[in-house]
Amino acid sequence: MGDKRNNFQRLLHTFQALTELGHEMTAESEFPERASSILTLLSTAVHTREAALFIFRDKPSMLACAASVGFSAFPERAAIPLLPRHVHALSTVRGPLALTSKSWESYLSPNGNLAPELLKCIAPLKVAGKLVGLLGLGQREQAGSYEADDLEAIGLLCPYISLAVHNHVLSESLTQRVSDHLRLLASVHNFYDNALETFAAAIDIKHISTRGHSLRVARYAAGIAEAMGMEPTEVAGVRAAGLLHDIGKVAVDKRLLGKPAALDASEFREVADHTVVGHQIVAGVEFPWPQVSEVVRSHHERADRTGYPDRLALEELSLPVRIMAVADTFDAMTSERPYRHSLTVGEALSEMVRIAPYKFDPGAVQALLVQVRRDAVGSNRARFLDDRTFCNIAPADVDALASSLNHKLTNGRTYSA
Repeated sequence: MGDKRNNFQRLLHTFQALTELGHEMTAESEFPERASSILTLLSTAVHTREAALFIFRDKPSMLACAASVGFSAFPERAAIPLLPRHVHALSTVRGPLALTSKSWESYLSPNGNLAPELLKCIAPLKVAGKLVGLLGLGQREQAGSYEADDLEAIGLLCPYISLAVHNHVLSESLTQRVSDHLRLLASVHNFYDNALETFAAAIDIKHISTRGHSLRVARYAAGIAEAMGMEPTEVAGVRAAGLLHDIGKVAVDKRLLGKPAALDASEFREVADHTVVGHQIVAGVEFPWPQVSEVVRSHHERADRTGYPDRLALEELSLPVRIMAVADTFDAMTSERPYRHSLTVGEALSEMVRIAPYKFDPGAVQALLVQVRRDAVGSNRARFLDDRTFCNIAPADVDALASSLNHKLTNGRTYSA
């Protein structure tokens, strides 16, 4: 009798959620707000404490989180990169699926900034057989497991949620197409890009050890931003900031840049002041990307307040600044300097993982790992690493570093189904 009563209550909650979903899908609110409301309705219907809604992006293949509810710790701009086998598995699976400690690897990658073990149940969202998103459910109320009746209830709601996600993606696509047709704006952007590359080359020519540095940093920063799910216009802004991040070095004595020994206190201060001088140079320029001046000033700040010039903490730094700090340090580590030899890609990544999150944004470090791994397996459309930089690390070793970083971020906690 109790089971029948529970099934009736679950069915009642499901139909109530269906009724309210219709209202949410036609609401005039912004999509993130609607997505949160949808997750709240879903959580009530299936008695789960934690839920997240992801949008599928195919260039590159990834799941980008649109909203989440209930999770005690969820990354800002949570993203899960996908390999072709993951996309195929999610596109062909029929209905919601309860995950185990072993089965999640068939559908999700551990190389993003979100531990897939947090998700105990997934429901691929499809329209006309095409993957548009994913529902990810975490711990249930009273730590119960997802049973067949729960999966059936979730399956009833999925088509409506799929349509909401699909409509949002179509709206985004329309907006992007309008933007793409503004040819004048595109030509202005190209002018900026070419001009900034010329500036970058002029900045780096002061010493042989820094030649190409700004171009590489811009390349790495843009790749990291893309892997973190930033919009194309934001990625372009990050790249522009990377080209100009060291512009203040035009005022630094060339002798100091080539000194083969450690700098004394006054010499270090002169070199460090390139951030302030650079900020003064670009602050009065009206770039299309507002983050440029902040990146120029703050790219040497560190999460533990040991950076310069303002000793800011991680939460005081914008995402473009955090990305630039990782890109700049990675290139410095893998480049020859008068006072030390370069590190290999593997050595540099190991060191970056070791000192994150104390020095760097762990999300940006994870994104760096994602891009290097794509180079290692040859899945990047355009190579992430500079042509002079040999990728000497195997995909399995990148996976181990990503796992180590996730382990640090969760303080060694493990999650079981």
